[in-house]
Amino acid sequence: MTGRRRFGRVRKMDSGRWQVRYGTPDGNEHTGPQTFATKTEASRFLSHVEADIDRGVWLDHRLGHIPLRQWAKRYMATTTHLKPKTRESYASLLRSTILPTLGDIQVAQLRTITVQEWISELTSRGLSPSRIRQSYRLLSQIMAAAEDSALIATSPCRRVRLPRMPESDPHILSHGQVADIVSAAPKPYDLLLEILAYTGLRIGEAFALRRRSMDMLNGRLFVTESLSDVNGHLTFETPKSHQQRAVSLPAFLAAKIRNHLDVGVDAHLDALLFVGATGQPLRYSGFLRRVWRPALEAAALIDVTPHDLRATHASWVIDEGGSVMDAAARLGHAAGTVTTRHYARPVDGRDAEIATRLDQSAGTTESDRARGGHVILKARRRAAP
Repeated sequence: MTGRRRFGRVRKMDSGRWQVRYGTPDGNEHTGPQTFATKTEASRFLSHVEADIDRGVWLDHRLGHIPLRQWAKRYMATTTHLKPKTRESYASLLRSTILPTLGDIQVAQLRTITVQEWISELTSRGLSPSRIRQSYRLLSQIMAAAEDSALIATSPCRRVRLPRMPESDPHILSHGQVADIVSAAPKPYDLLLEILAYTGLRIGEAFALRRRSMDMLNGRLFVTESLSDVNGHLTFETPKSHQQRAVSLPAFLAAKIRNHLDVGVDAHLDALLFVGATGQPLRYSGFLRRVWRPALEAAALIDVTPHDLRATHASWVIDEGGSVMDAAARLGHAAGTVTTRHYARPVDGRDAEIATRLDQSAGTTESDRARGGHVILKARRRAAP
């Protein structure tokens, strides 16, 4: 039994259910993705299809039948513009958190509830909120690409509840504490630590400093590279977010760097300022083991990381009267909000100093009142035209 329509055809099957077929502007003939219990439901479906075609938003449902693991593979093939470390991180997330649960589900069958259930599963497995959020961001990118490629109408990665990130403030060190760590470190890595504290460089950026990075005439350094360890392979790449920048040096630090260039660095312009014992580029794991941890223990400090020197620098900049944007520029952040959210914090003890100053100011005001109480009024009258 066939119903005649202006658009599409409706046919009753031997099972008693109703099937639809329709043509599209590209000349192809399509069978509906499912059958319907009634002719009315089948006709309503065709009306929606016709409206979508008229609006130019119709999707070929067959395209979304591809399993997520196949679509993710196609997506990953388009990420050659990303840094090797980022691509390896994506691959790791796919292997460990995304594909084991969602890999065999067709892209078109993924729903918001499916994604929410997946998030709950990762949480129950004990994954950290950071790892879960990274996994979700990658899945969102993959599904957004599916939407852009007309595999699905809308991404299911919307309005999903994610685990909250724990609040963890960085350690902000005093100048004295930094000096204690520096004095306990072997040469020339004591200078490397001072560079981290007084320029705010990322550790990979400091490892990648070369002779040509230094502008001693103007007392500054140029951040143009970062050294990364990807599965045991060292790679020089552009800094995070590709933010190259110049950072002015305190005079004392510029003098120390100048001396190091004279006596401790090869004359070639590409020579690294700091290398390992064998003359090869530094590895973070070896640096932690041979330099950082012993120096930290000697300084009687615990739970402090080299990255805390970067946060310390941001706080110092603001504490010395610089703006948030000044700190952001030195750290290589595109926006000051990143600096304030993750790095800039009050220096220990400074809040008490502020309270003392307020107390002194209040005391001065009380003294003025005791002497006459009209100081401000007189000043205002003198200022009046």
